[in-house]
Amino acid sequence: MDLNSIFTSQRTGNNPNTKVSRTDFQRDFDRIIFSSAFRRLQNKTQVFPLPGSVFVHNRLTHSLEVSSVGRSLGSVIGEFIYGQFKNDLNEESKNFYLHNLSNVIAAGCLCHDVGNPAFGHSGEDAIASYFDRNETSLKSKFNEKEWADLVNFEGNANAIRVLAQQQQGKDAGGVQLTLSTLASIAKYPCEAIAKKKGVVHRKKFGFFQNEKDIFLEIAKRTSMLQENEEPYIFKRHPFVWLVEAADDICYNIIDMEDAHRLGIVSTADCKNLFFELVKSETDDIKRVEQKLDSISNENEQISYLRAKVINALINKSIELYKNNFDKILQGNLEKGLLDIYKSENKTLQDIESFSIEKIYDHKAVVEIENAGYNVMYELLDHFIPSILKSTDERKSYDKKALKLLPKQFFYEDGTDYQKVLGVIDFVSGMTDNFATDLYRKIKGIDIGMTM
Repeated sequence: MDLNSIFTSQRTGNNPNTKVSRTDFQRDFDRIIFSSAFRRLQNKTQVFPLPGSVFVHNRLTHSLEVSSVGRSLGSVIGEFIYGQFKNDLNEESKNFYLHNLSNVIAAGCLCHDVGNPAFGHSGEDAIASYFDRNETSLKSKFNEKEWADLVNFEGNANAIRVLAQQQQGKDAGGVQLTLSTLASIAKYPCEAIAKKKGVVHRKKFGFFQNEKDIFLEIAKRTSMLQENEEPYIFKRHPFVWLVEAADDICYNIIDMEDAHRLGIVSTADCKNLFFELVKSETDDIKRVEQKLDSISNENEQISYLRAKVINALINKSIELYKNNFDKILQGNLEKGLLDIYKSENKTLQDIESFSIEKIYDHKAVVEIENAGYNVMYELLDHFIPSILKSTDERKSYDKKALKLLPKQFFYEDGTDYQKVLGVIDFVSGMTDNFATDLYRKIKGIDIGMTM
């Protein structure tokens, strides 16, 4: 790949660039911050939904922390690329890698979760399984590729749609981000029909058929390597590895800290796992021990170790990115940076195993996931049968149901596929609380007039 051609300031919506005090890539960050899709993340589940009086991470606070880590990764790697390849870089590229790669990675990290529905991964599962469980009545209404989108619904692909598509009555280009930032979140740059387990860039899929042309433009303008045309498969863009690493660093560690604050994980277990990881990557472990001894508050001890662990993982990710840079540019790296490290560090493996057993499979978490699954499934079932009927086939209850669908999600003149995507846009964009409240109202659990 040519390092001079893998970034662009071109935006979705084809709006001309304007001269302002911020760079185009700084403006991406600001646009995401002020977008409604990002704001809704404050009430979307990370792992522990609606925990009561103990404040833990939601999707918004998670995204902010990932963005902070991503900015650090982008800054160091930008300096690395400039230092190693400055004789091959034009002046625009030198400026980009020195001053703006960090902004692209920070913006990509900030918006990497905007396509995730309420209730975490159980929300994704509910949307996908709705179509799978209703295959007999629904599959014939869609072509093969459209059906693959629906039965494999995926938050990463939905993020591209949320950020780039034009909703009814709204401006073209969605949030109108640069194609560089959008390329940085495309972890699985292929069509749904091409997804393949065990292949890092095809584990899931990266765009819906409705946004295929937008994605092809992203791929073209950022020089993504094309692996196949029918179906479309691309290699990951080099920036993706940094966004993914920032996300992996945070959720691997922050979920453990949250579980400790909720009393799900003991101080001793959390402290020992974090300390062992820091020990494996720190020469001056005595200084860490002395600092720990000076802190009496257990939560503060865990917070201190969490910060040390994140710093160690950032440094390791930078090292791995540099060591594998040629493979990354050629599209030949077959594992994420943290996965590479995990294969050689037993403590990180232990943290993952411990998290699955003690956190992700905890009874309270599983109960909420089951509840969230049912809420999302029933909301889809309330709208999709009605939206797929022709206007003259709709009964009174169908018309009443569709009155609850906001106009920007109502693609009445579109294909069945576009109509269904509109419903999915509405349901997947809901916060946990909004989805729960609407579910209770349409099911008659809560009856009464609210504004």
